[in-house]
Amino acid sequence: MVAPNLIGCFLIKRLSKNRFLAGVIVETEAYSQEEASCHGFSGRTQRNETLFGEPGNFYIYLSYGINNCVNVVTGKKNWANGVLLRSIAIKGEDERIAAGPGLLAKRFGLNRKFDNLPLSTSNDFWLTEGENSARMGNIVQTTRIGISQAKDLPWRWYLKNSRSVSKRIKGDRIPPKNKCWSPSTFEGL
Repeated sequence: MVAPNLIGCFLIKRLSKNRFLAGVIVETEAYSQEEASCHGFSGRTQRNETLFGEPGNFYIYLSYGINNCVNVVTGKKNWANGVLLRSIAIKGEDERIAAGPGLLAKRFGLNRKFDNLPLSTSNDFWLTEGENSARMGNIVQTTRIGISQAKDLPWRWYLKNSRSVSKRIKGDRIPPKNKCWSPSTFEGL
């Protein structure tokens, strides 16, 4: 499954020739055509066409007519699979600036016009491998949130030591600032 492997990877946006916005993915959710909460569960439509497309492209949709949600298409073409990017930690910025799908999309300037955009340096948005998860700390696997169907599937992952996670499981307290992981530990960005 791709979703847990994206924890620790960077989402990068080129702002200009020598300026970038980069954040570390700290929370993801997986969706697959075989389960009822996936947009592709009932088949292909004009709205979800991208989710059936090429792996490595953005699938961006508007949630409740308010928030854009950024997904990366995964799996194979003609089978709806995707990973929702739920939260990103950005070096030097408020730890909550991209802590949730809508906030993440807003901070990276992503909306429906970027739907079906292949992630690549030539398109000014790309993913890179990130920090070794062992150095970052434990990754929590739990159920997805904000859905009404197939909500018992444990297809959400988050970095336990991050203060940028959108929602923690019951009993998992936000780590104190002096004991949490931060993207400020990364060099070069």
